[in-house]
Amino acid sequence: MAVYAIGDVQGCYVELMRLLDLIRFDPAADRLLFTGDLVNRGPQSLETLRFIRSLGAAAVTVLGNHDLHLLAVACEVSRVKHKDTFGDVLEADDRDELLEWLRTRPLVHREGGYCLVHAGIPPCWSAETALARAGEVETVLAGGDIAGFCRQMYGDQPDLWSEDLAGWDRLRFITNALTRMRYCDRSGRLDFRQKGAPGRQPASLVPWFEVPGRTPPGATIVFGHWSTLGYFAGRDCYCLDTGCLWGGELTALKLDETLQRYAVPSLHGGYQKPTLTE
Repeated sequence: MAVYAIGDVQGCYVELMRLLDLIRFDPAADRLLFTGDLVNRGPQSLETLRFIRSLGAAAVTVLGNHDLHLLAVACEVSRVKHKDTFGDVLEADDRDELLEWLRTRPLVHREGGYCLVHAGIPPCWSAETALARAGEVETVLAGGDIAGFCRQMYGDQPDLWSEDLAGWDRLRFITNALTRMRYCDRSGRLDFRQKGAPGRQPASLVPWFEVPGRTPPGATIVFGHWSTLGYFAGRDCYCLDTGCLWGGELTALKLDETLQRYAVPSLHGGYQKPTLTE
């Protein structure tokens, strides 16, 4: 059995099929771990969701910020943005089944020595702590009041973790850290304004995985979300968002001793033009 982690698909269904052909994926023997953001901005969110859901136990996905945005729009908490492309999901006959499946996906998944998350793990948390904190949000998402959660999840505060955080502030921080984080200051305070590649940010900020005194994660973190970072192989983390949506590639990483990378190029040279304000 082979296990592959795959970066942000975002509705790039055709490229996903080409990538699975490249790795000779066998759903009867292999497993796929997706770093989240299955939907939005690309052309085939509906086909992507249907296919990954159809794989059953052969596929695991964590939730990304675009997946959460789809859920918020579906329960009429958030408005459709002009670049959103998940209308096919909202209009599908099986939308309720797909959205129910999506909202019960985890925010963090542990697979042997690997920890899968969309954006990253706060520098003060280990992988085990991240799993526990993610479980708090997952319990609320899987409950009966998803609209209540979606109303409260938006906003950049609080931006620094404390065990004293409670209620919606606590859940909002956990959600933001796991699905939106890129940079922190040296105390671990989250910054959501800077979205470019490392080297372009203010001197006061560093990538979350380079914060001084960062807690050892106890696992190799596999994440996506950061297309301007691109493929990154660090001491204890790998970024797999290689910007297929923007004309880059869709990447898979084989999670074994080889850590072999596979990638296919975007077929259309980019579905949307990126801006650093998104």
